[in-house]
Amino acid sequence: MKKTKMYLLLNVLFLLMIVVVMLGNQHVSEDADQVQIMTVNGPVSASEMGTTLIHEHVLVDWIGADSTGYHRWDREEVVERVLPFFEEARERGVQTILECTPAYLGRDPYILQELSRRSGIQVLTNTGYYGAVENQFMPAHAREESAEDLAGRWITEYEEGIDGSGIRPGFMKISVKGEGPLSDLHQKIVRAAARTHLETGLTIVSHTTGDEPALAQVELLERAGISPSAFVWTHAQAGTLETQIEIGKKGGWISLDNFNYNPDDGGNLEWFLGRITELDKAGLLHRVLISHDAGYFNPDEPNGGDFRSYTDLFEHLLPALLENGFTDDDIDRLLVQNPQEAYGIQRR
Repeated sequence: MKKTKMYLLLNVLFLLMIVVVMLGNQHVSEDADQVQIMTVNGPVSASEMGTTLIHEHVLVDWIGADSTGYHRWDREEVVERVLPFFEEARERGVQTILECTPAYLGRDPYILQELSRRSGIQVLTNTGYYGAVENQFMPAHAREESAEDLAGRWITEYEEGIDGSGIRPGFMKISVKGEGPLSDLHQKIVRAAARTHLETGLTIVSHTTGDEPALAQVELLERAGISPSAFVWTHAQAGTLETQIEIGKKGGWISLDNFNYNPDDGGNLEWFLGRITELDKAGLLHRVLISHDAGYFNPDEPNGGDFRSYTDLFEHLLPALLENGFTDDDIDRLLVQNPQEAYGIQRR
């Protein structure tokens, strides 16, 4: 009799465990449905991103961190010059653009908000600091302050808005040197990004043009308890396929973001087609992001200088992928599903 009661008790406990697991899984699913992105007009569901260009630019100011500022350009002039390119992208089905110009390099949330309002395209801006090009776009305080201090600045931008605008960043944009070990300063930037991610859930987008610094950043994030799925290796096209596969298998995002069809200006259609094919063969299409790295209104040039459009992907790369065995579902994966998963705000 005692054995029977014990058997019944164990069965009841087992059934309770199943219920708890089912409820837990339901909670996780509901949370995934509620993941948000932060646009320049406020939060929306990640499921509303639609076709997304994950790495583009509007205005970039190359004068240096000690001289740049809003006084360097006329906002209405920039909006009038760039708006037709946004409208052209919208006609190709683009619904969301991540504008990757960092602070101290020409980031202007007011311009982005106006372009979003007038074009109907959702725009995300960023927080973080850009350490490439020998740190000439790093503010002086970044050299003196701790990683905790820098993270505090970026967290404040996320919580309160950029420069009193109330416009909040939707991701982090950092940058490190292209080759060799990370410097102390660049390690500090990555640690600041890690702290910011843990506090805000913002994805870390890092301009990185070499294998060694890419791997070093992933290692630093893992030491901080952060999954590589929070890390976007921006300009991964400058790295090797082997390291792309290594980081992709860890869960990191492989961002191939400089597509350009023009054969007279570094056209790379065949390279993109080949590399995406190789990553697909490796089972990593679900870790690949693609974009143009186009735009670039330069305030030092008449009418902003040459401005490259955001349409080459749609006119050339996507047709080439479809002609070479990729499906509409694969295109949806690259331009819709992957951006939703990569940039949804959540701690990982």
